[in-house]
Amino acid sequence: MSESDLDADLDAAPAPSEPAGKYDAEVDRIFGAGGPLAPAVGTFKPRQSQTEMAKAIAHAISEQGTLIAEAGTGTGKTFAYLVPALLWGGKTIISTGTKNLQDQLFSRDIPTVRAALRAPVSVALLKGRSNYLCHYHLERTLSNGRLTSRDDVGHLREISRFIKMSQSGDKAELTKVPETASVWNLVTSTRENCVGQECQYYQDCFVMKARREAQQADVVVVNHHLFFADVALKEGGMAELLPSANTIIFDEAHQLPEVATLFFGTTVSTGQVLELCRDVLAEGLAHARGGVDWAKVVTVVEKAARDLRLTFPEGSTRLSLPQIPPSSEFFPALDKLKEELEGLIDVLEAQAERAETIEQCRVRAVELLEQYKAWKSEPKKGKEVEGDDAVLWVEAFSSSLQLHKTPLSIAPIFAGQRAGTPRSWIFTSATLAVKNDFKHFSAQLGMTGEPAQSWPSPFNYQEQGILYVPTGLPEPNTFGYTDAVVDMALPVIEAAGGRCFFLCTTIRAVNRVAERLREEFAARGLDFPLFVQGERGRTELLDSFRNAGNAVLVGSQSFWEGVDVRGEALSLVIIDKLPFAPPDDPVLAARIEVMEKKGMNGFVHHTLPEAIINLKQGAGRLIRDVEDRGVLMLCDPRVISKPYGRRIWQSLPPFRRTRVQAEVIEFFATSNPPRGKDSGSEP
Repeated sequence: MSESDLDADLDAAPAPSEPAGKYDAEVDRIFGAGGPLAPAVGTFKPRQSQTEMAKAIAHAISEQGTLIAEAGTGTGKTFAYLVPALLWGGKTIISTGTKNLQDQLFSRDIPTVRAALRAPVSVALLKGRSNYLCHYHLERTLSNGRLTSRDDVGHLREISRFIKMSQSGDKAELTKVPETASVWNLVTSTRENCVGQECQYYQDCFVMKARREAQQADVVVVNHHLFFADVALKEGGMAELLPSANTIIFDEAHQLPEVATLFFGTTVSTGQVLELCRDVLAEGLAHARGGVDWAKVVTVVEKAARDLRLTFPEGSTRLSLPQIPPSSEFFPALDKLKEELEGLIDVLEAQAERAETIEQCRVRAVELLEQYKAWKSEPKKGKEVEGDDAVLWVEAFSSSLQLHKTPLSIAPIFAGQRAGTPRSWIFTSATLAVKNDFKHFSAQLGMTGEPAQSWPSPFNYQEQGILYVPTGLPEPNTFGYTDAVVDMALPVIEAAGGRCFFLCTTIRAVNRVAERLREEFAARGLDFPLFVQGERGRTELLDSFRNAGNAVLVGSQSFWEGVDVRGEALSLVIIDKLPFAPPDDPVLAARIEVMEKKGMNGFVHHTLPEAIINLKQGAGRLIRDVEDRGVLMLCDPRVISKPYGRRIWQSLPPFRRTRVQAEVIEFFATSNPPRGKDSGSEP
């Protein structure tokens, strides 16, 4: 396919004309220099893009319509949707991609705008149940003494104090216990092990309290996964939030297709079986010790689960069903696990009357068995897609095996949920379009012909940054490519004085880059602190990076988006490769197969747009403020050598471009001296 064909195939539809909404004058007043936002936010300055975006959202709300809104970094999209939502949105659900943004909206942004506008709206924060402490499971953990480490004992002591003082039970408020601490799994509930209305603590339940507050509030802040959970309940008439909502706003909307695909797919894992066995043993010994040899009962099930995991080699493996040889030990091991689960169910059925918690274990075992049975146990020759709507695949980790059934498209599901009751739907993010073309995002969610518009960043990218694509690098699939990238990057890192994000597309590359940089920094006497994803939690790594002022952070997907480092602490972003999906992705392979059966080009219509949107996220880490200066070093030579390369760099911010390393060195030599660091986020 030629470059001109590619452009013609993907060129954007014309942007809609500016709406002449009835709220325009009021929006102008609020976002103007003399408006109420200026005194409420000390750093607030009027921005035309922000004001025009707010008008477009107000128009969509007044018309109960849909708007897809891409806002360049620095536009101030949060305030652009909060002002019309709080004033005219009615019952509003704001859904975000991350818990961090949820907390920021609830604790800082919404209170600021609400106070500035004097808007009499009530606000609630609602998270998934795993974020809330459970009185029942905490009491059970305290009484059964199953903790094995000193850290867990100390964490449990902190949690016991916290639950007596907390109004919300939100574990994010207890910063003394790390979010990754294993003890959280023992003191929170899941849908499967929640006792429900039978629980003695039901009236004090933090999950139920949060849900009641959300039902009564004018504005509810949720995350995408929780939103889809409510959507799924709508089918049975049990949805709690959606029926009464007038306005739905999705921030970080670029994540919606992936989150929805995960949510509407099904996954069952050997880890769930082992967790069930742990609970069966605890409840059996607590309530029916004399009835059965509980250790013997669960041991055979645990062995069957572990044997199923061992049918694949150590390390991560992703295989679609047809890729598993019919002679594989996987199929008999899967049948054996189902057989042992049936035996466990028989035992639990006989003992269920001894305690409600044993009956709950029986229900969980039945559900797990049904999930394993629903996943096909025999491969379908030459066919991966069931009715062209789902793909069956397995994923092996070091200690568990997951069986997935993933929908190939969530467009019909999402379009169906948007039908019915008229309400406003706002989708916003910094990365929704490919060269101002929204078709890829819209098609994934089943939206056709809906208004879509992009508002440019107020930053002067030509002056503030450089896009540097070095010469002389080999093709990315070449042996030793990562080492060649490090060799090319070292002079630039040194010229930048550290202050660098080194973003990789794989964990293997992260580890190799970190290994090489440690060696080279030591050999060259470069005193740059080196932080590596996986060595500490993300928040701790970011705080350390900001505080150091001259550090290098090596990371993969976790650091491509949702990370805000302003000022001189981050002046160089290096990206090792274009973020194309891995070739062993079974879902991607099946999607492309279906698209090509329909006469579409899978690379042009899916793989490339996905990579460009991900790349825009990574590139967006560099310039976060009007005074930021920096270099985006994109190492992949395909940006220049391939016909689709032009499409890629045209979708990035309009940096000054160069292929000459000396120009980059000169850029850093003439940059302003380091200023104070500011890790705040744009209003």
